[in-house]
Amino acid sequence: MKPIALTLAATLIAGMAQASEDIADQYPQSELYSKPVEVIPHVWSAIGATAPPTYENSGHNNNLSFIVTGEGVVVVNGGASVRLAKALHDEIKAVTDQPVVLVVNENGQGHAMLGNAYWRDLGVDVLAHVDAVEETQANGDFILQGMQRYNGDKAEGTRIEHANLTFEDEHVVELGGVEIRVLHLGPAHDPGDAQVWIPEWEIMIAGDIAFHERMLPIFEHTCTSCWIETWETALEPIAPTYVIPGHGHPTNFAQVRRYTLDYLVDLREKIGAHIDEGGDLASAYYVDQERWRNLDTFDELATKNAGRVFEEMEWE
Repeated sequence: MKPIALTLAATLIAGMAQASEDIADQYPQSELYSKPVEVIPHVWSAIGATAPPTYENSGHNNNLSFIVTGEGVVVVNGGASVRLAKALHDEIKAVTDQPVVLVVNENGQGHAMLGNAYWRDLGVDVLAHVDAVEETQANGDFILQGMQRYNGDKAEGTRIEHANLTFEDEHVVELGGVEIRVLHLGPAHDPGDAQVWIPEWEIMIAGDIAFHERMLPIFEHTCTSCWIETWETALEPIAPTYVIPGHGHPTNFAQVRRYTLDYLVDLREKIGAHIDEGGDLASAYYVDQERWRNLDTFDELATKNAGRVFEEMEWE
């Protein structure tokens, strides 16, 4: 086994028993839900809770990652608050003396961008896809208020700060001899989903195009057929060896395919058959999803996902 694979394997073994939304805070001395781990050499990630955002997890229910090079650090996700961003920065400074030179928002959701103000106040550029910035410009106040409701005093000091740099298809960063490619492969989970791909190291910080260990949520604006097409035509040809998903522990490409693409295909097949049999929305909520019951947030999301896929497919 290659040294990088050994590092990833150790990370996975350490996390295998910690993928439940019932697991308490893994790092109580920090605002972070868990201490960052080195997934492969030079690539670190603080793995978020697989539960919805709460005061107890400080909104850290996605993965906050960083890439260390000889010319600076690239952070992936601004965090759900300025306090959470600072907590991540404290961990970065314990790993390296290199400064943070760029923050990438994986999309326009709160836990990706509400910490932007912390980084911008330090003079750090923040990059996001144009569609993600449109989302934060249109709904930023609503996103902030949602975080304030669950986060209480931990929300203090957080304000809406949009990314100051945008891209459409690809943004390439050359840093310390490392090529870091920020991609928008196409429509997926949320407007402006971004993926960070490091070809030399065969690792992708995938953002919310890929889920692991927890059920993915389907929003009213999510186009599941588009997500499947983006996966099959744009992500599948890359097929990264190592994946840090938007949610869940780092793993390999086959695992995130199983819990993302396979789930989307299976649910659409079940809903398609339901529609063909004359089924309505009320009964669509109860199509068989037992295959996925082992996933965290199943109880919160399975019926909602079925209803939203029905509403999407009845017009296809």
